[in-house]
Amino acid sequence: MAALVKCRALFQPLRSQMNVISGVCRSDSALHSFLTKRAPHCVRLYSSDVKSGDDLIVRYLDGDDSGIVVLGINRPQSKNAISKNLVTMMSEALESLKKDNKVRTVVLCSMVPGIFCAGADLKERAKMQQSEVGPFVTKARTLITDLGTLPMPMIAAIDGAALGGGLEMALACDIRVAASSAKMGLVETKLAIIPGAGGTQRLPRTVGVSVAKELIFAARVLSGDEAKSLGLVNHAVEQNKAGDAAYLRALDLAREFIPQGPIAIRMAKLAINQGIEVDLKTGLAIEEACYAQVIPTKDRLEGLQAFKEKRPPRYKGE
Repeated sequence: MAALVKCRALFQPLRSQMNVISGVCRSDSALHSFLTKRAPHCVRLYSSDVKSGDDLIVRYLDGDDSGIVVLGINRPQSKNAISKNLVTMMSEALESLKKDNKVRTVVLCSMVPGIFCAGADLKERAKMQQSEVGPFVTKARTLITDLGTLPMPMIAAIDGAALGGGLEMALACDIRVAASSAKMGLVETKLAIIPGAGGTQRLPRTVGVSVAKELIFAARVLSGDEAKSLGLVNHAVEQNKAGDAAYLRALDLAREFIPQGPIAIRMAKLAINQGIEVDLKTGLAIEEACYAQVIPTKDRLEGLQAFKEKRPPRYKGE
């Protein structure tokens, strides 16, 4: 009963609100190619810093893909390394996304060919005062935790190298898709440190304790195919000429999620994420509490009516 009460306390109605700070995209070749290939879609930038406002591109897809949001990391000069500005921008974006009931699925990808994220920005880190390092690492760790606790599904599209903190970001996502040629690994022990943004906890939960220890102790880098064989990624796809095969596969997955009941998907994610951390009895109580949240929804009644009328349901997230 205590578990039920605790779980129910987590389910407060989400209000659809957007706190968006718009900006102007730069017109370099990588950004232009990315946007023209997948446009026309709404592009929103999250930053109060105009000079660096293109480190993260947030795109709200439309038409049949309405409900899918793409977060595109765009730091070609630093191999998408995690900087203070990127952490700020991503945190702002996630804060807005989690309040938006219209968002069904989020895809995290790279706008830089051949790279997903190279981990922490070590050049920036080297310029930090010792007193700055701790707070920055804490903010980065909080960001990656927030990736994992978004209420809607989160898919990582790994079309290039995902190392250190880059792989930790992907591990925080619900689903990972990688190009066969992608490279990924928690390589921190090469620098005499350990993964500090959840890697030592999420990797064992994904591939098993013994395998995770081997990978971290050896600072081993895996290909997309090797990662698939270990269960580190859900899908490994052959890379295409455009270098976005994983993104396209992630988009296909997101499209599979859109027709389903959005509240049901959010409750399923919550039940799985919380239930996997506790014993079965408590997990079943969490599932019961999550199930109770979908019973009074209009979507549930729409699903029954659509089934009766033999037509596709039209879910509104209500």
